[in-house]
Amino acid sequence: MRLMMMPRALRAMLLKVCLLLPLFAAGSAHATDWCGGGLWLDGMVASQHINPKKDFNDFNPGLGAECWVNQNWAVTAGGFRNSLDKPSFYGGGLWSPDLVTWSYVRIAVMAGLISGYNYGVWGIGGHHSVGPVIAPIIMTHVGKFGLNLILIPPIPADQLPATIGFMLRYQFN
Repeated sequence: MRLMMMPRALRAMLLKVCLLLPLFAAGSAHATDWCGGGLWLDGMVASQHINPKKDFNDFNPGLGAECWVNQNWAVTAGGFRNSLDKPSFYGGGLWSPDLVTWSYVRIAVMAGLISGYNYGVWGIGGHHSVGPVIAPIIMTHVGKFGLNLILIPPIPADQLPATIGFMLRYQFN
C-alpha cells in the first residue's frame, strides 16, 4: 500500500512509531537505569466488547511501552487504532502491589489519560476527546514474552461498553 493512500491518522501513528522504536530498541544505559524494574514494548492487538449494542472495531493495532521504575510502579504510554476506528493515544501510571504479584502473573491498575473518544462532561480538549481512564490489568509473562488483559470501563457518550483489550508484550531488559 502506498504511504500517501493511507489515512492521515494512520500515517501519523506510523511516523511516531518509526521515530520512537529506535529509542526502545537502543536500550540505552539511562533507560535501563531508569527502568530498573523492566522495560516492555507492548503491541496492542485486539479488543472484545462486553454486550455491545452496536458494532465496533475489534482489531486495534498499536504500540506502547511500560517502564517499570521498580517492582511496583511503572509509567506507560502508547497509541493504537481504537474501537471507533480512530487513533487513540494514552499515558499514565501503573501500580502493581506485591500482594497481587506472583511469579508469572501480576494484577495492576492503570490510571491516566486517553484520547480518541467522546468523554462528554469528563473530557477535555476539542470535542471532549481526551479523558481519564482507570483500568485493572492482568499481566502475564513467560521469559521475555507476555500478554496484558486490560478492562477498559464503558464510555457512555460514545455508547462504548466495557471492553477487554489484548496486548502482547516483549521485555528488553
